[in-house]
Amino acid sequence: MSDSLPDLAGALLRAARDAGADAAEALTLRGTSLSIDVRSGKLEIAERSESTDLGLRVFVGQRSAISSASDSSATTIAAMAERAVAMAREAPEDPHAGLAQPDQLATDRDATVLELADATPEPEPAALERDALEAEAAGRAVAGVSQVQSANASYGAQSMYMAATNGFSGGFDRTSRSVSCVAIAGTGTDMERDYDGDARVFQSDLRSATDIGRIAGERAVERLNPRKPATGTYPVLFDERISSSLIGHLLSAANGAAIARGSSWLEGYLGEQVLPEHLSLVEDPRRTRVSGSRPFDAEGLPTARRAIVENGVLTGWTLDLASARKLGMASTGNAARGVSGPPSPATWNTALTQGAQSRADLIAAMGTGLLVTSMIGSTINPNTGDYSRGASGFWVENGEITYPVNECTIAGNLRDMLRRIIPANDARPWLSRVVPSLLIEGMTLAGD
Repeated sequence: MSDSLPDLAGALLRAARDAGADAAEALTLRGTSLSIDVRSGKLEIAERSESTDLGLRVFVGQRSAISSASDSSATTIAAMAERAVAMAREAPEDPHAGLAQPDQLATDRDATVLELADATPEPEPAALERDALEAEAAGRAVAGVSQVQSANASYGAQSMYMAATNGFSGGFDRTSRSVSCVAIAGTGTDMERDYDGDARVFQSDLRSATDIGRIAGERAVERLNPRKPATGTYPVLFDERISSSLIGHLLSAANGAAIARGSSWLEGYLGEQVLPEHLSLVEDPRRTRVSGSRPFDAEGLPTARRAIVENGVLTGWTLDLASARKLGMASTGNAARGVSGPPSPATWNTALTQGAQSRADLIAAMGTGLLVTSMIGSTINPNTGDYSRGASGFWVENGEITYPVNECTIAGNLRDMLRRIIPANDARPWLSRVVPSLLIEGMTLAGD
């Protein structure tokens, strides 16, 4: 048997039919990853993996089951189908289960225009090691850095192909290239740590390893000798590095699966204002050279640009077929899945409207407050939107950064917080989630 992904997907579907499935969907993946870690100027870890993974979802009436394997032999494929059908026959009926109708399927399945795969040859391990060593050396060269905890360079390539008995078939390739560095400043109990990194689809777009190491070192030094801030109500500026987490909470609450379960603080807010009226949150799964792009979703439906929030108003949920059927709506083409699980709703590339002011402008305007650059822990009530997180960053007095702070907690309610956000203009446009620094007035801060 050919081991090409389309042939393996076809073999899975035939085996499912032979085993008694009424309908079936096959997902085949093949990937390569290479990762190099260095420490103290020497190679510490070198890892390479190659894998082929198969997933089969079968339907017997309104009952379904999934089986997966990493062996592509004919014997394994037959066993996968038989076991999946046997499990489906014992599963409870689900009135919302089922494949897409043929007229729902994507007709444009070509991912070439999205530039998701770099044709540049896979880098040699020695090239990745040089990148990691350069990042480490640049981090250690920063005055005040005592050590570099880790420096890593990695490469990945993946191919996927999906086919189903409703007539869908299609696939595409992806590549990724990354460099990261974690630096430590100070000694003993006074050590502080920070990082920098970059990940791109194309190797030629990657920032220099020297730049990444230097910034990691500078960030770690800036955090030395932190204090606890005073307890009170203050403006809080979420740095661009972590501001996307706030929008992530909004996206999670607008997920159709959460809405269908009745476990979202956005339930009942469709058509209501959830952001300031001049801001929109737009999903665009067809941006070029971005990791979150794709021409079709994991159920074969076409992806398309849509406004999740338009002029501050929540316009819709993020839906796959099952959640859409539960809610009496149409899928938004947002199904995601792996080989061992069913589809579930997920967002692709999202971008929040940027503001007119720089991060420095917002710092100057906030007077006295907290600039948050990192957060730990998370207490988010999915039903009420109550928000509480440990934070560290820098204290701002009279519009100027004065000293680093740590061991504090910021709290509020996401419904109120998100309606008060003031965006800067510093978002990185190549990320899958493009969110600038965000200022929120009047947050509760617990410190000393």
